[in-house]
Amino acid sequence: MIITSKRDYPLTKNFPYSLEHLQASYCKLARVDMRMLCLKKLRKLDLSHNHIKKLPETIGDLVSLQELNLHNNHLESFCVALCNSTLQKSLQFLDLSQNKIKALPVQFCQLQELIHLKLDDNELIRLPFKIGQLSQLRFLSAARNKLPFLPNDFRNLSLEKLDLFGNPFEQPHPLVPSIQLKIPLTLLESAARATVNYRIPYGRHLLPSHLCEDLDVAKTCQCGSACLSCFIQTTVTMNLHHVAHTVVLVDNMGGTEAPIVCYFCSLTCYSQFLDRYLQSNR
Repeated sequence: MIITSKRDYPLTKNFPYSLEHLQASYCKLARVDMRMLCLKKLRKLDLSHNHIKKLPETIGDLVSLQELNLHNNHLESFCVALCNSTLQKSLQFLDLSQNKIKALPVQFCQLQELIHLKLDDNELIRLPFKIGQLSQLRFLSAARNKLPFLPNDFRNLSLEKLDLFGNPFEQPHPLVPSIQLKIPLTLLESAARATVNYRIPYGRHLLPSHLCEDLDVAKTCQCGSACLSCFIQTTVTMNLHHVAHTVVLVDNMGGTEAPIVCYFCSLTCYSQFLDRYLQSNR
């Protein structure tokens, strides 16, 4: 079913329960119609070019949904509940372009069936911390946002096409690190590192929720070890062809490089990185 004007939008009749594809664009919808959330066979939902500000958690109950198009709405966030829903197993295409989203939740990377993700023309100041966990992702576009650099996990992606044009990427400063180390390490930091490094199971039934959240976003040093709040951070240049077969130029100068964050768990690891960096730039 395709509806492309407010005049044609059904106000009294329900949508057919057998619908697999529904497009309701240019209908000036301010919210998602709850009648749509009863369509359990729906595979494609296109709500582009509306005025939607917030998504209901119950979209996650659409167990067959593979494609969700929310291009050109007024969204300011993508709720955590959707990341924890059945969309984890079904959603393959997601278009959030031309909205007002500043950041996506850490849990966003639980949508592990995503193949095509469009984030262009938002207000993103960062990409999801664990974006490298999206192992099925092949097409990523996040052009014309406010990204200063890419997360460390970005290097784990394996894309067919990548578009990051028009972001205000900062100049990398590998020799000017941000040092947030405490020596000796606090007991909390040591315990947290051990939990992640040795893959010790944890959960909210065992630990306070804020500690679980910290563990969920543990940083990874170049040596492979984890670090949480004690680390050295810097940025280096990465050629985007390392993660994508086709790369849209990041600027008008023909560049295909972007800054990526690097973390180090100790002074030793940073010193080793520094030695390699200086030798390669002689």
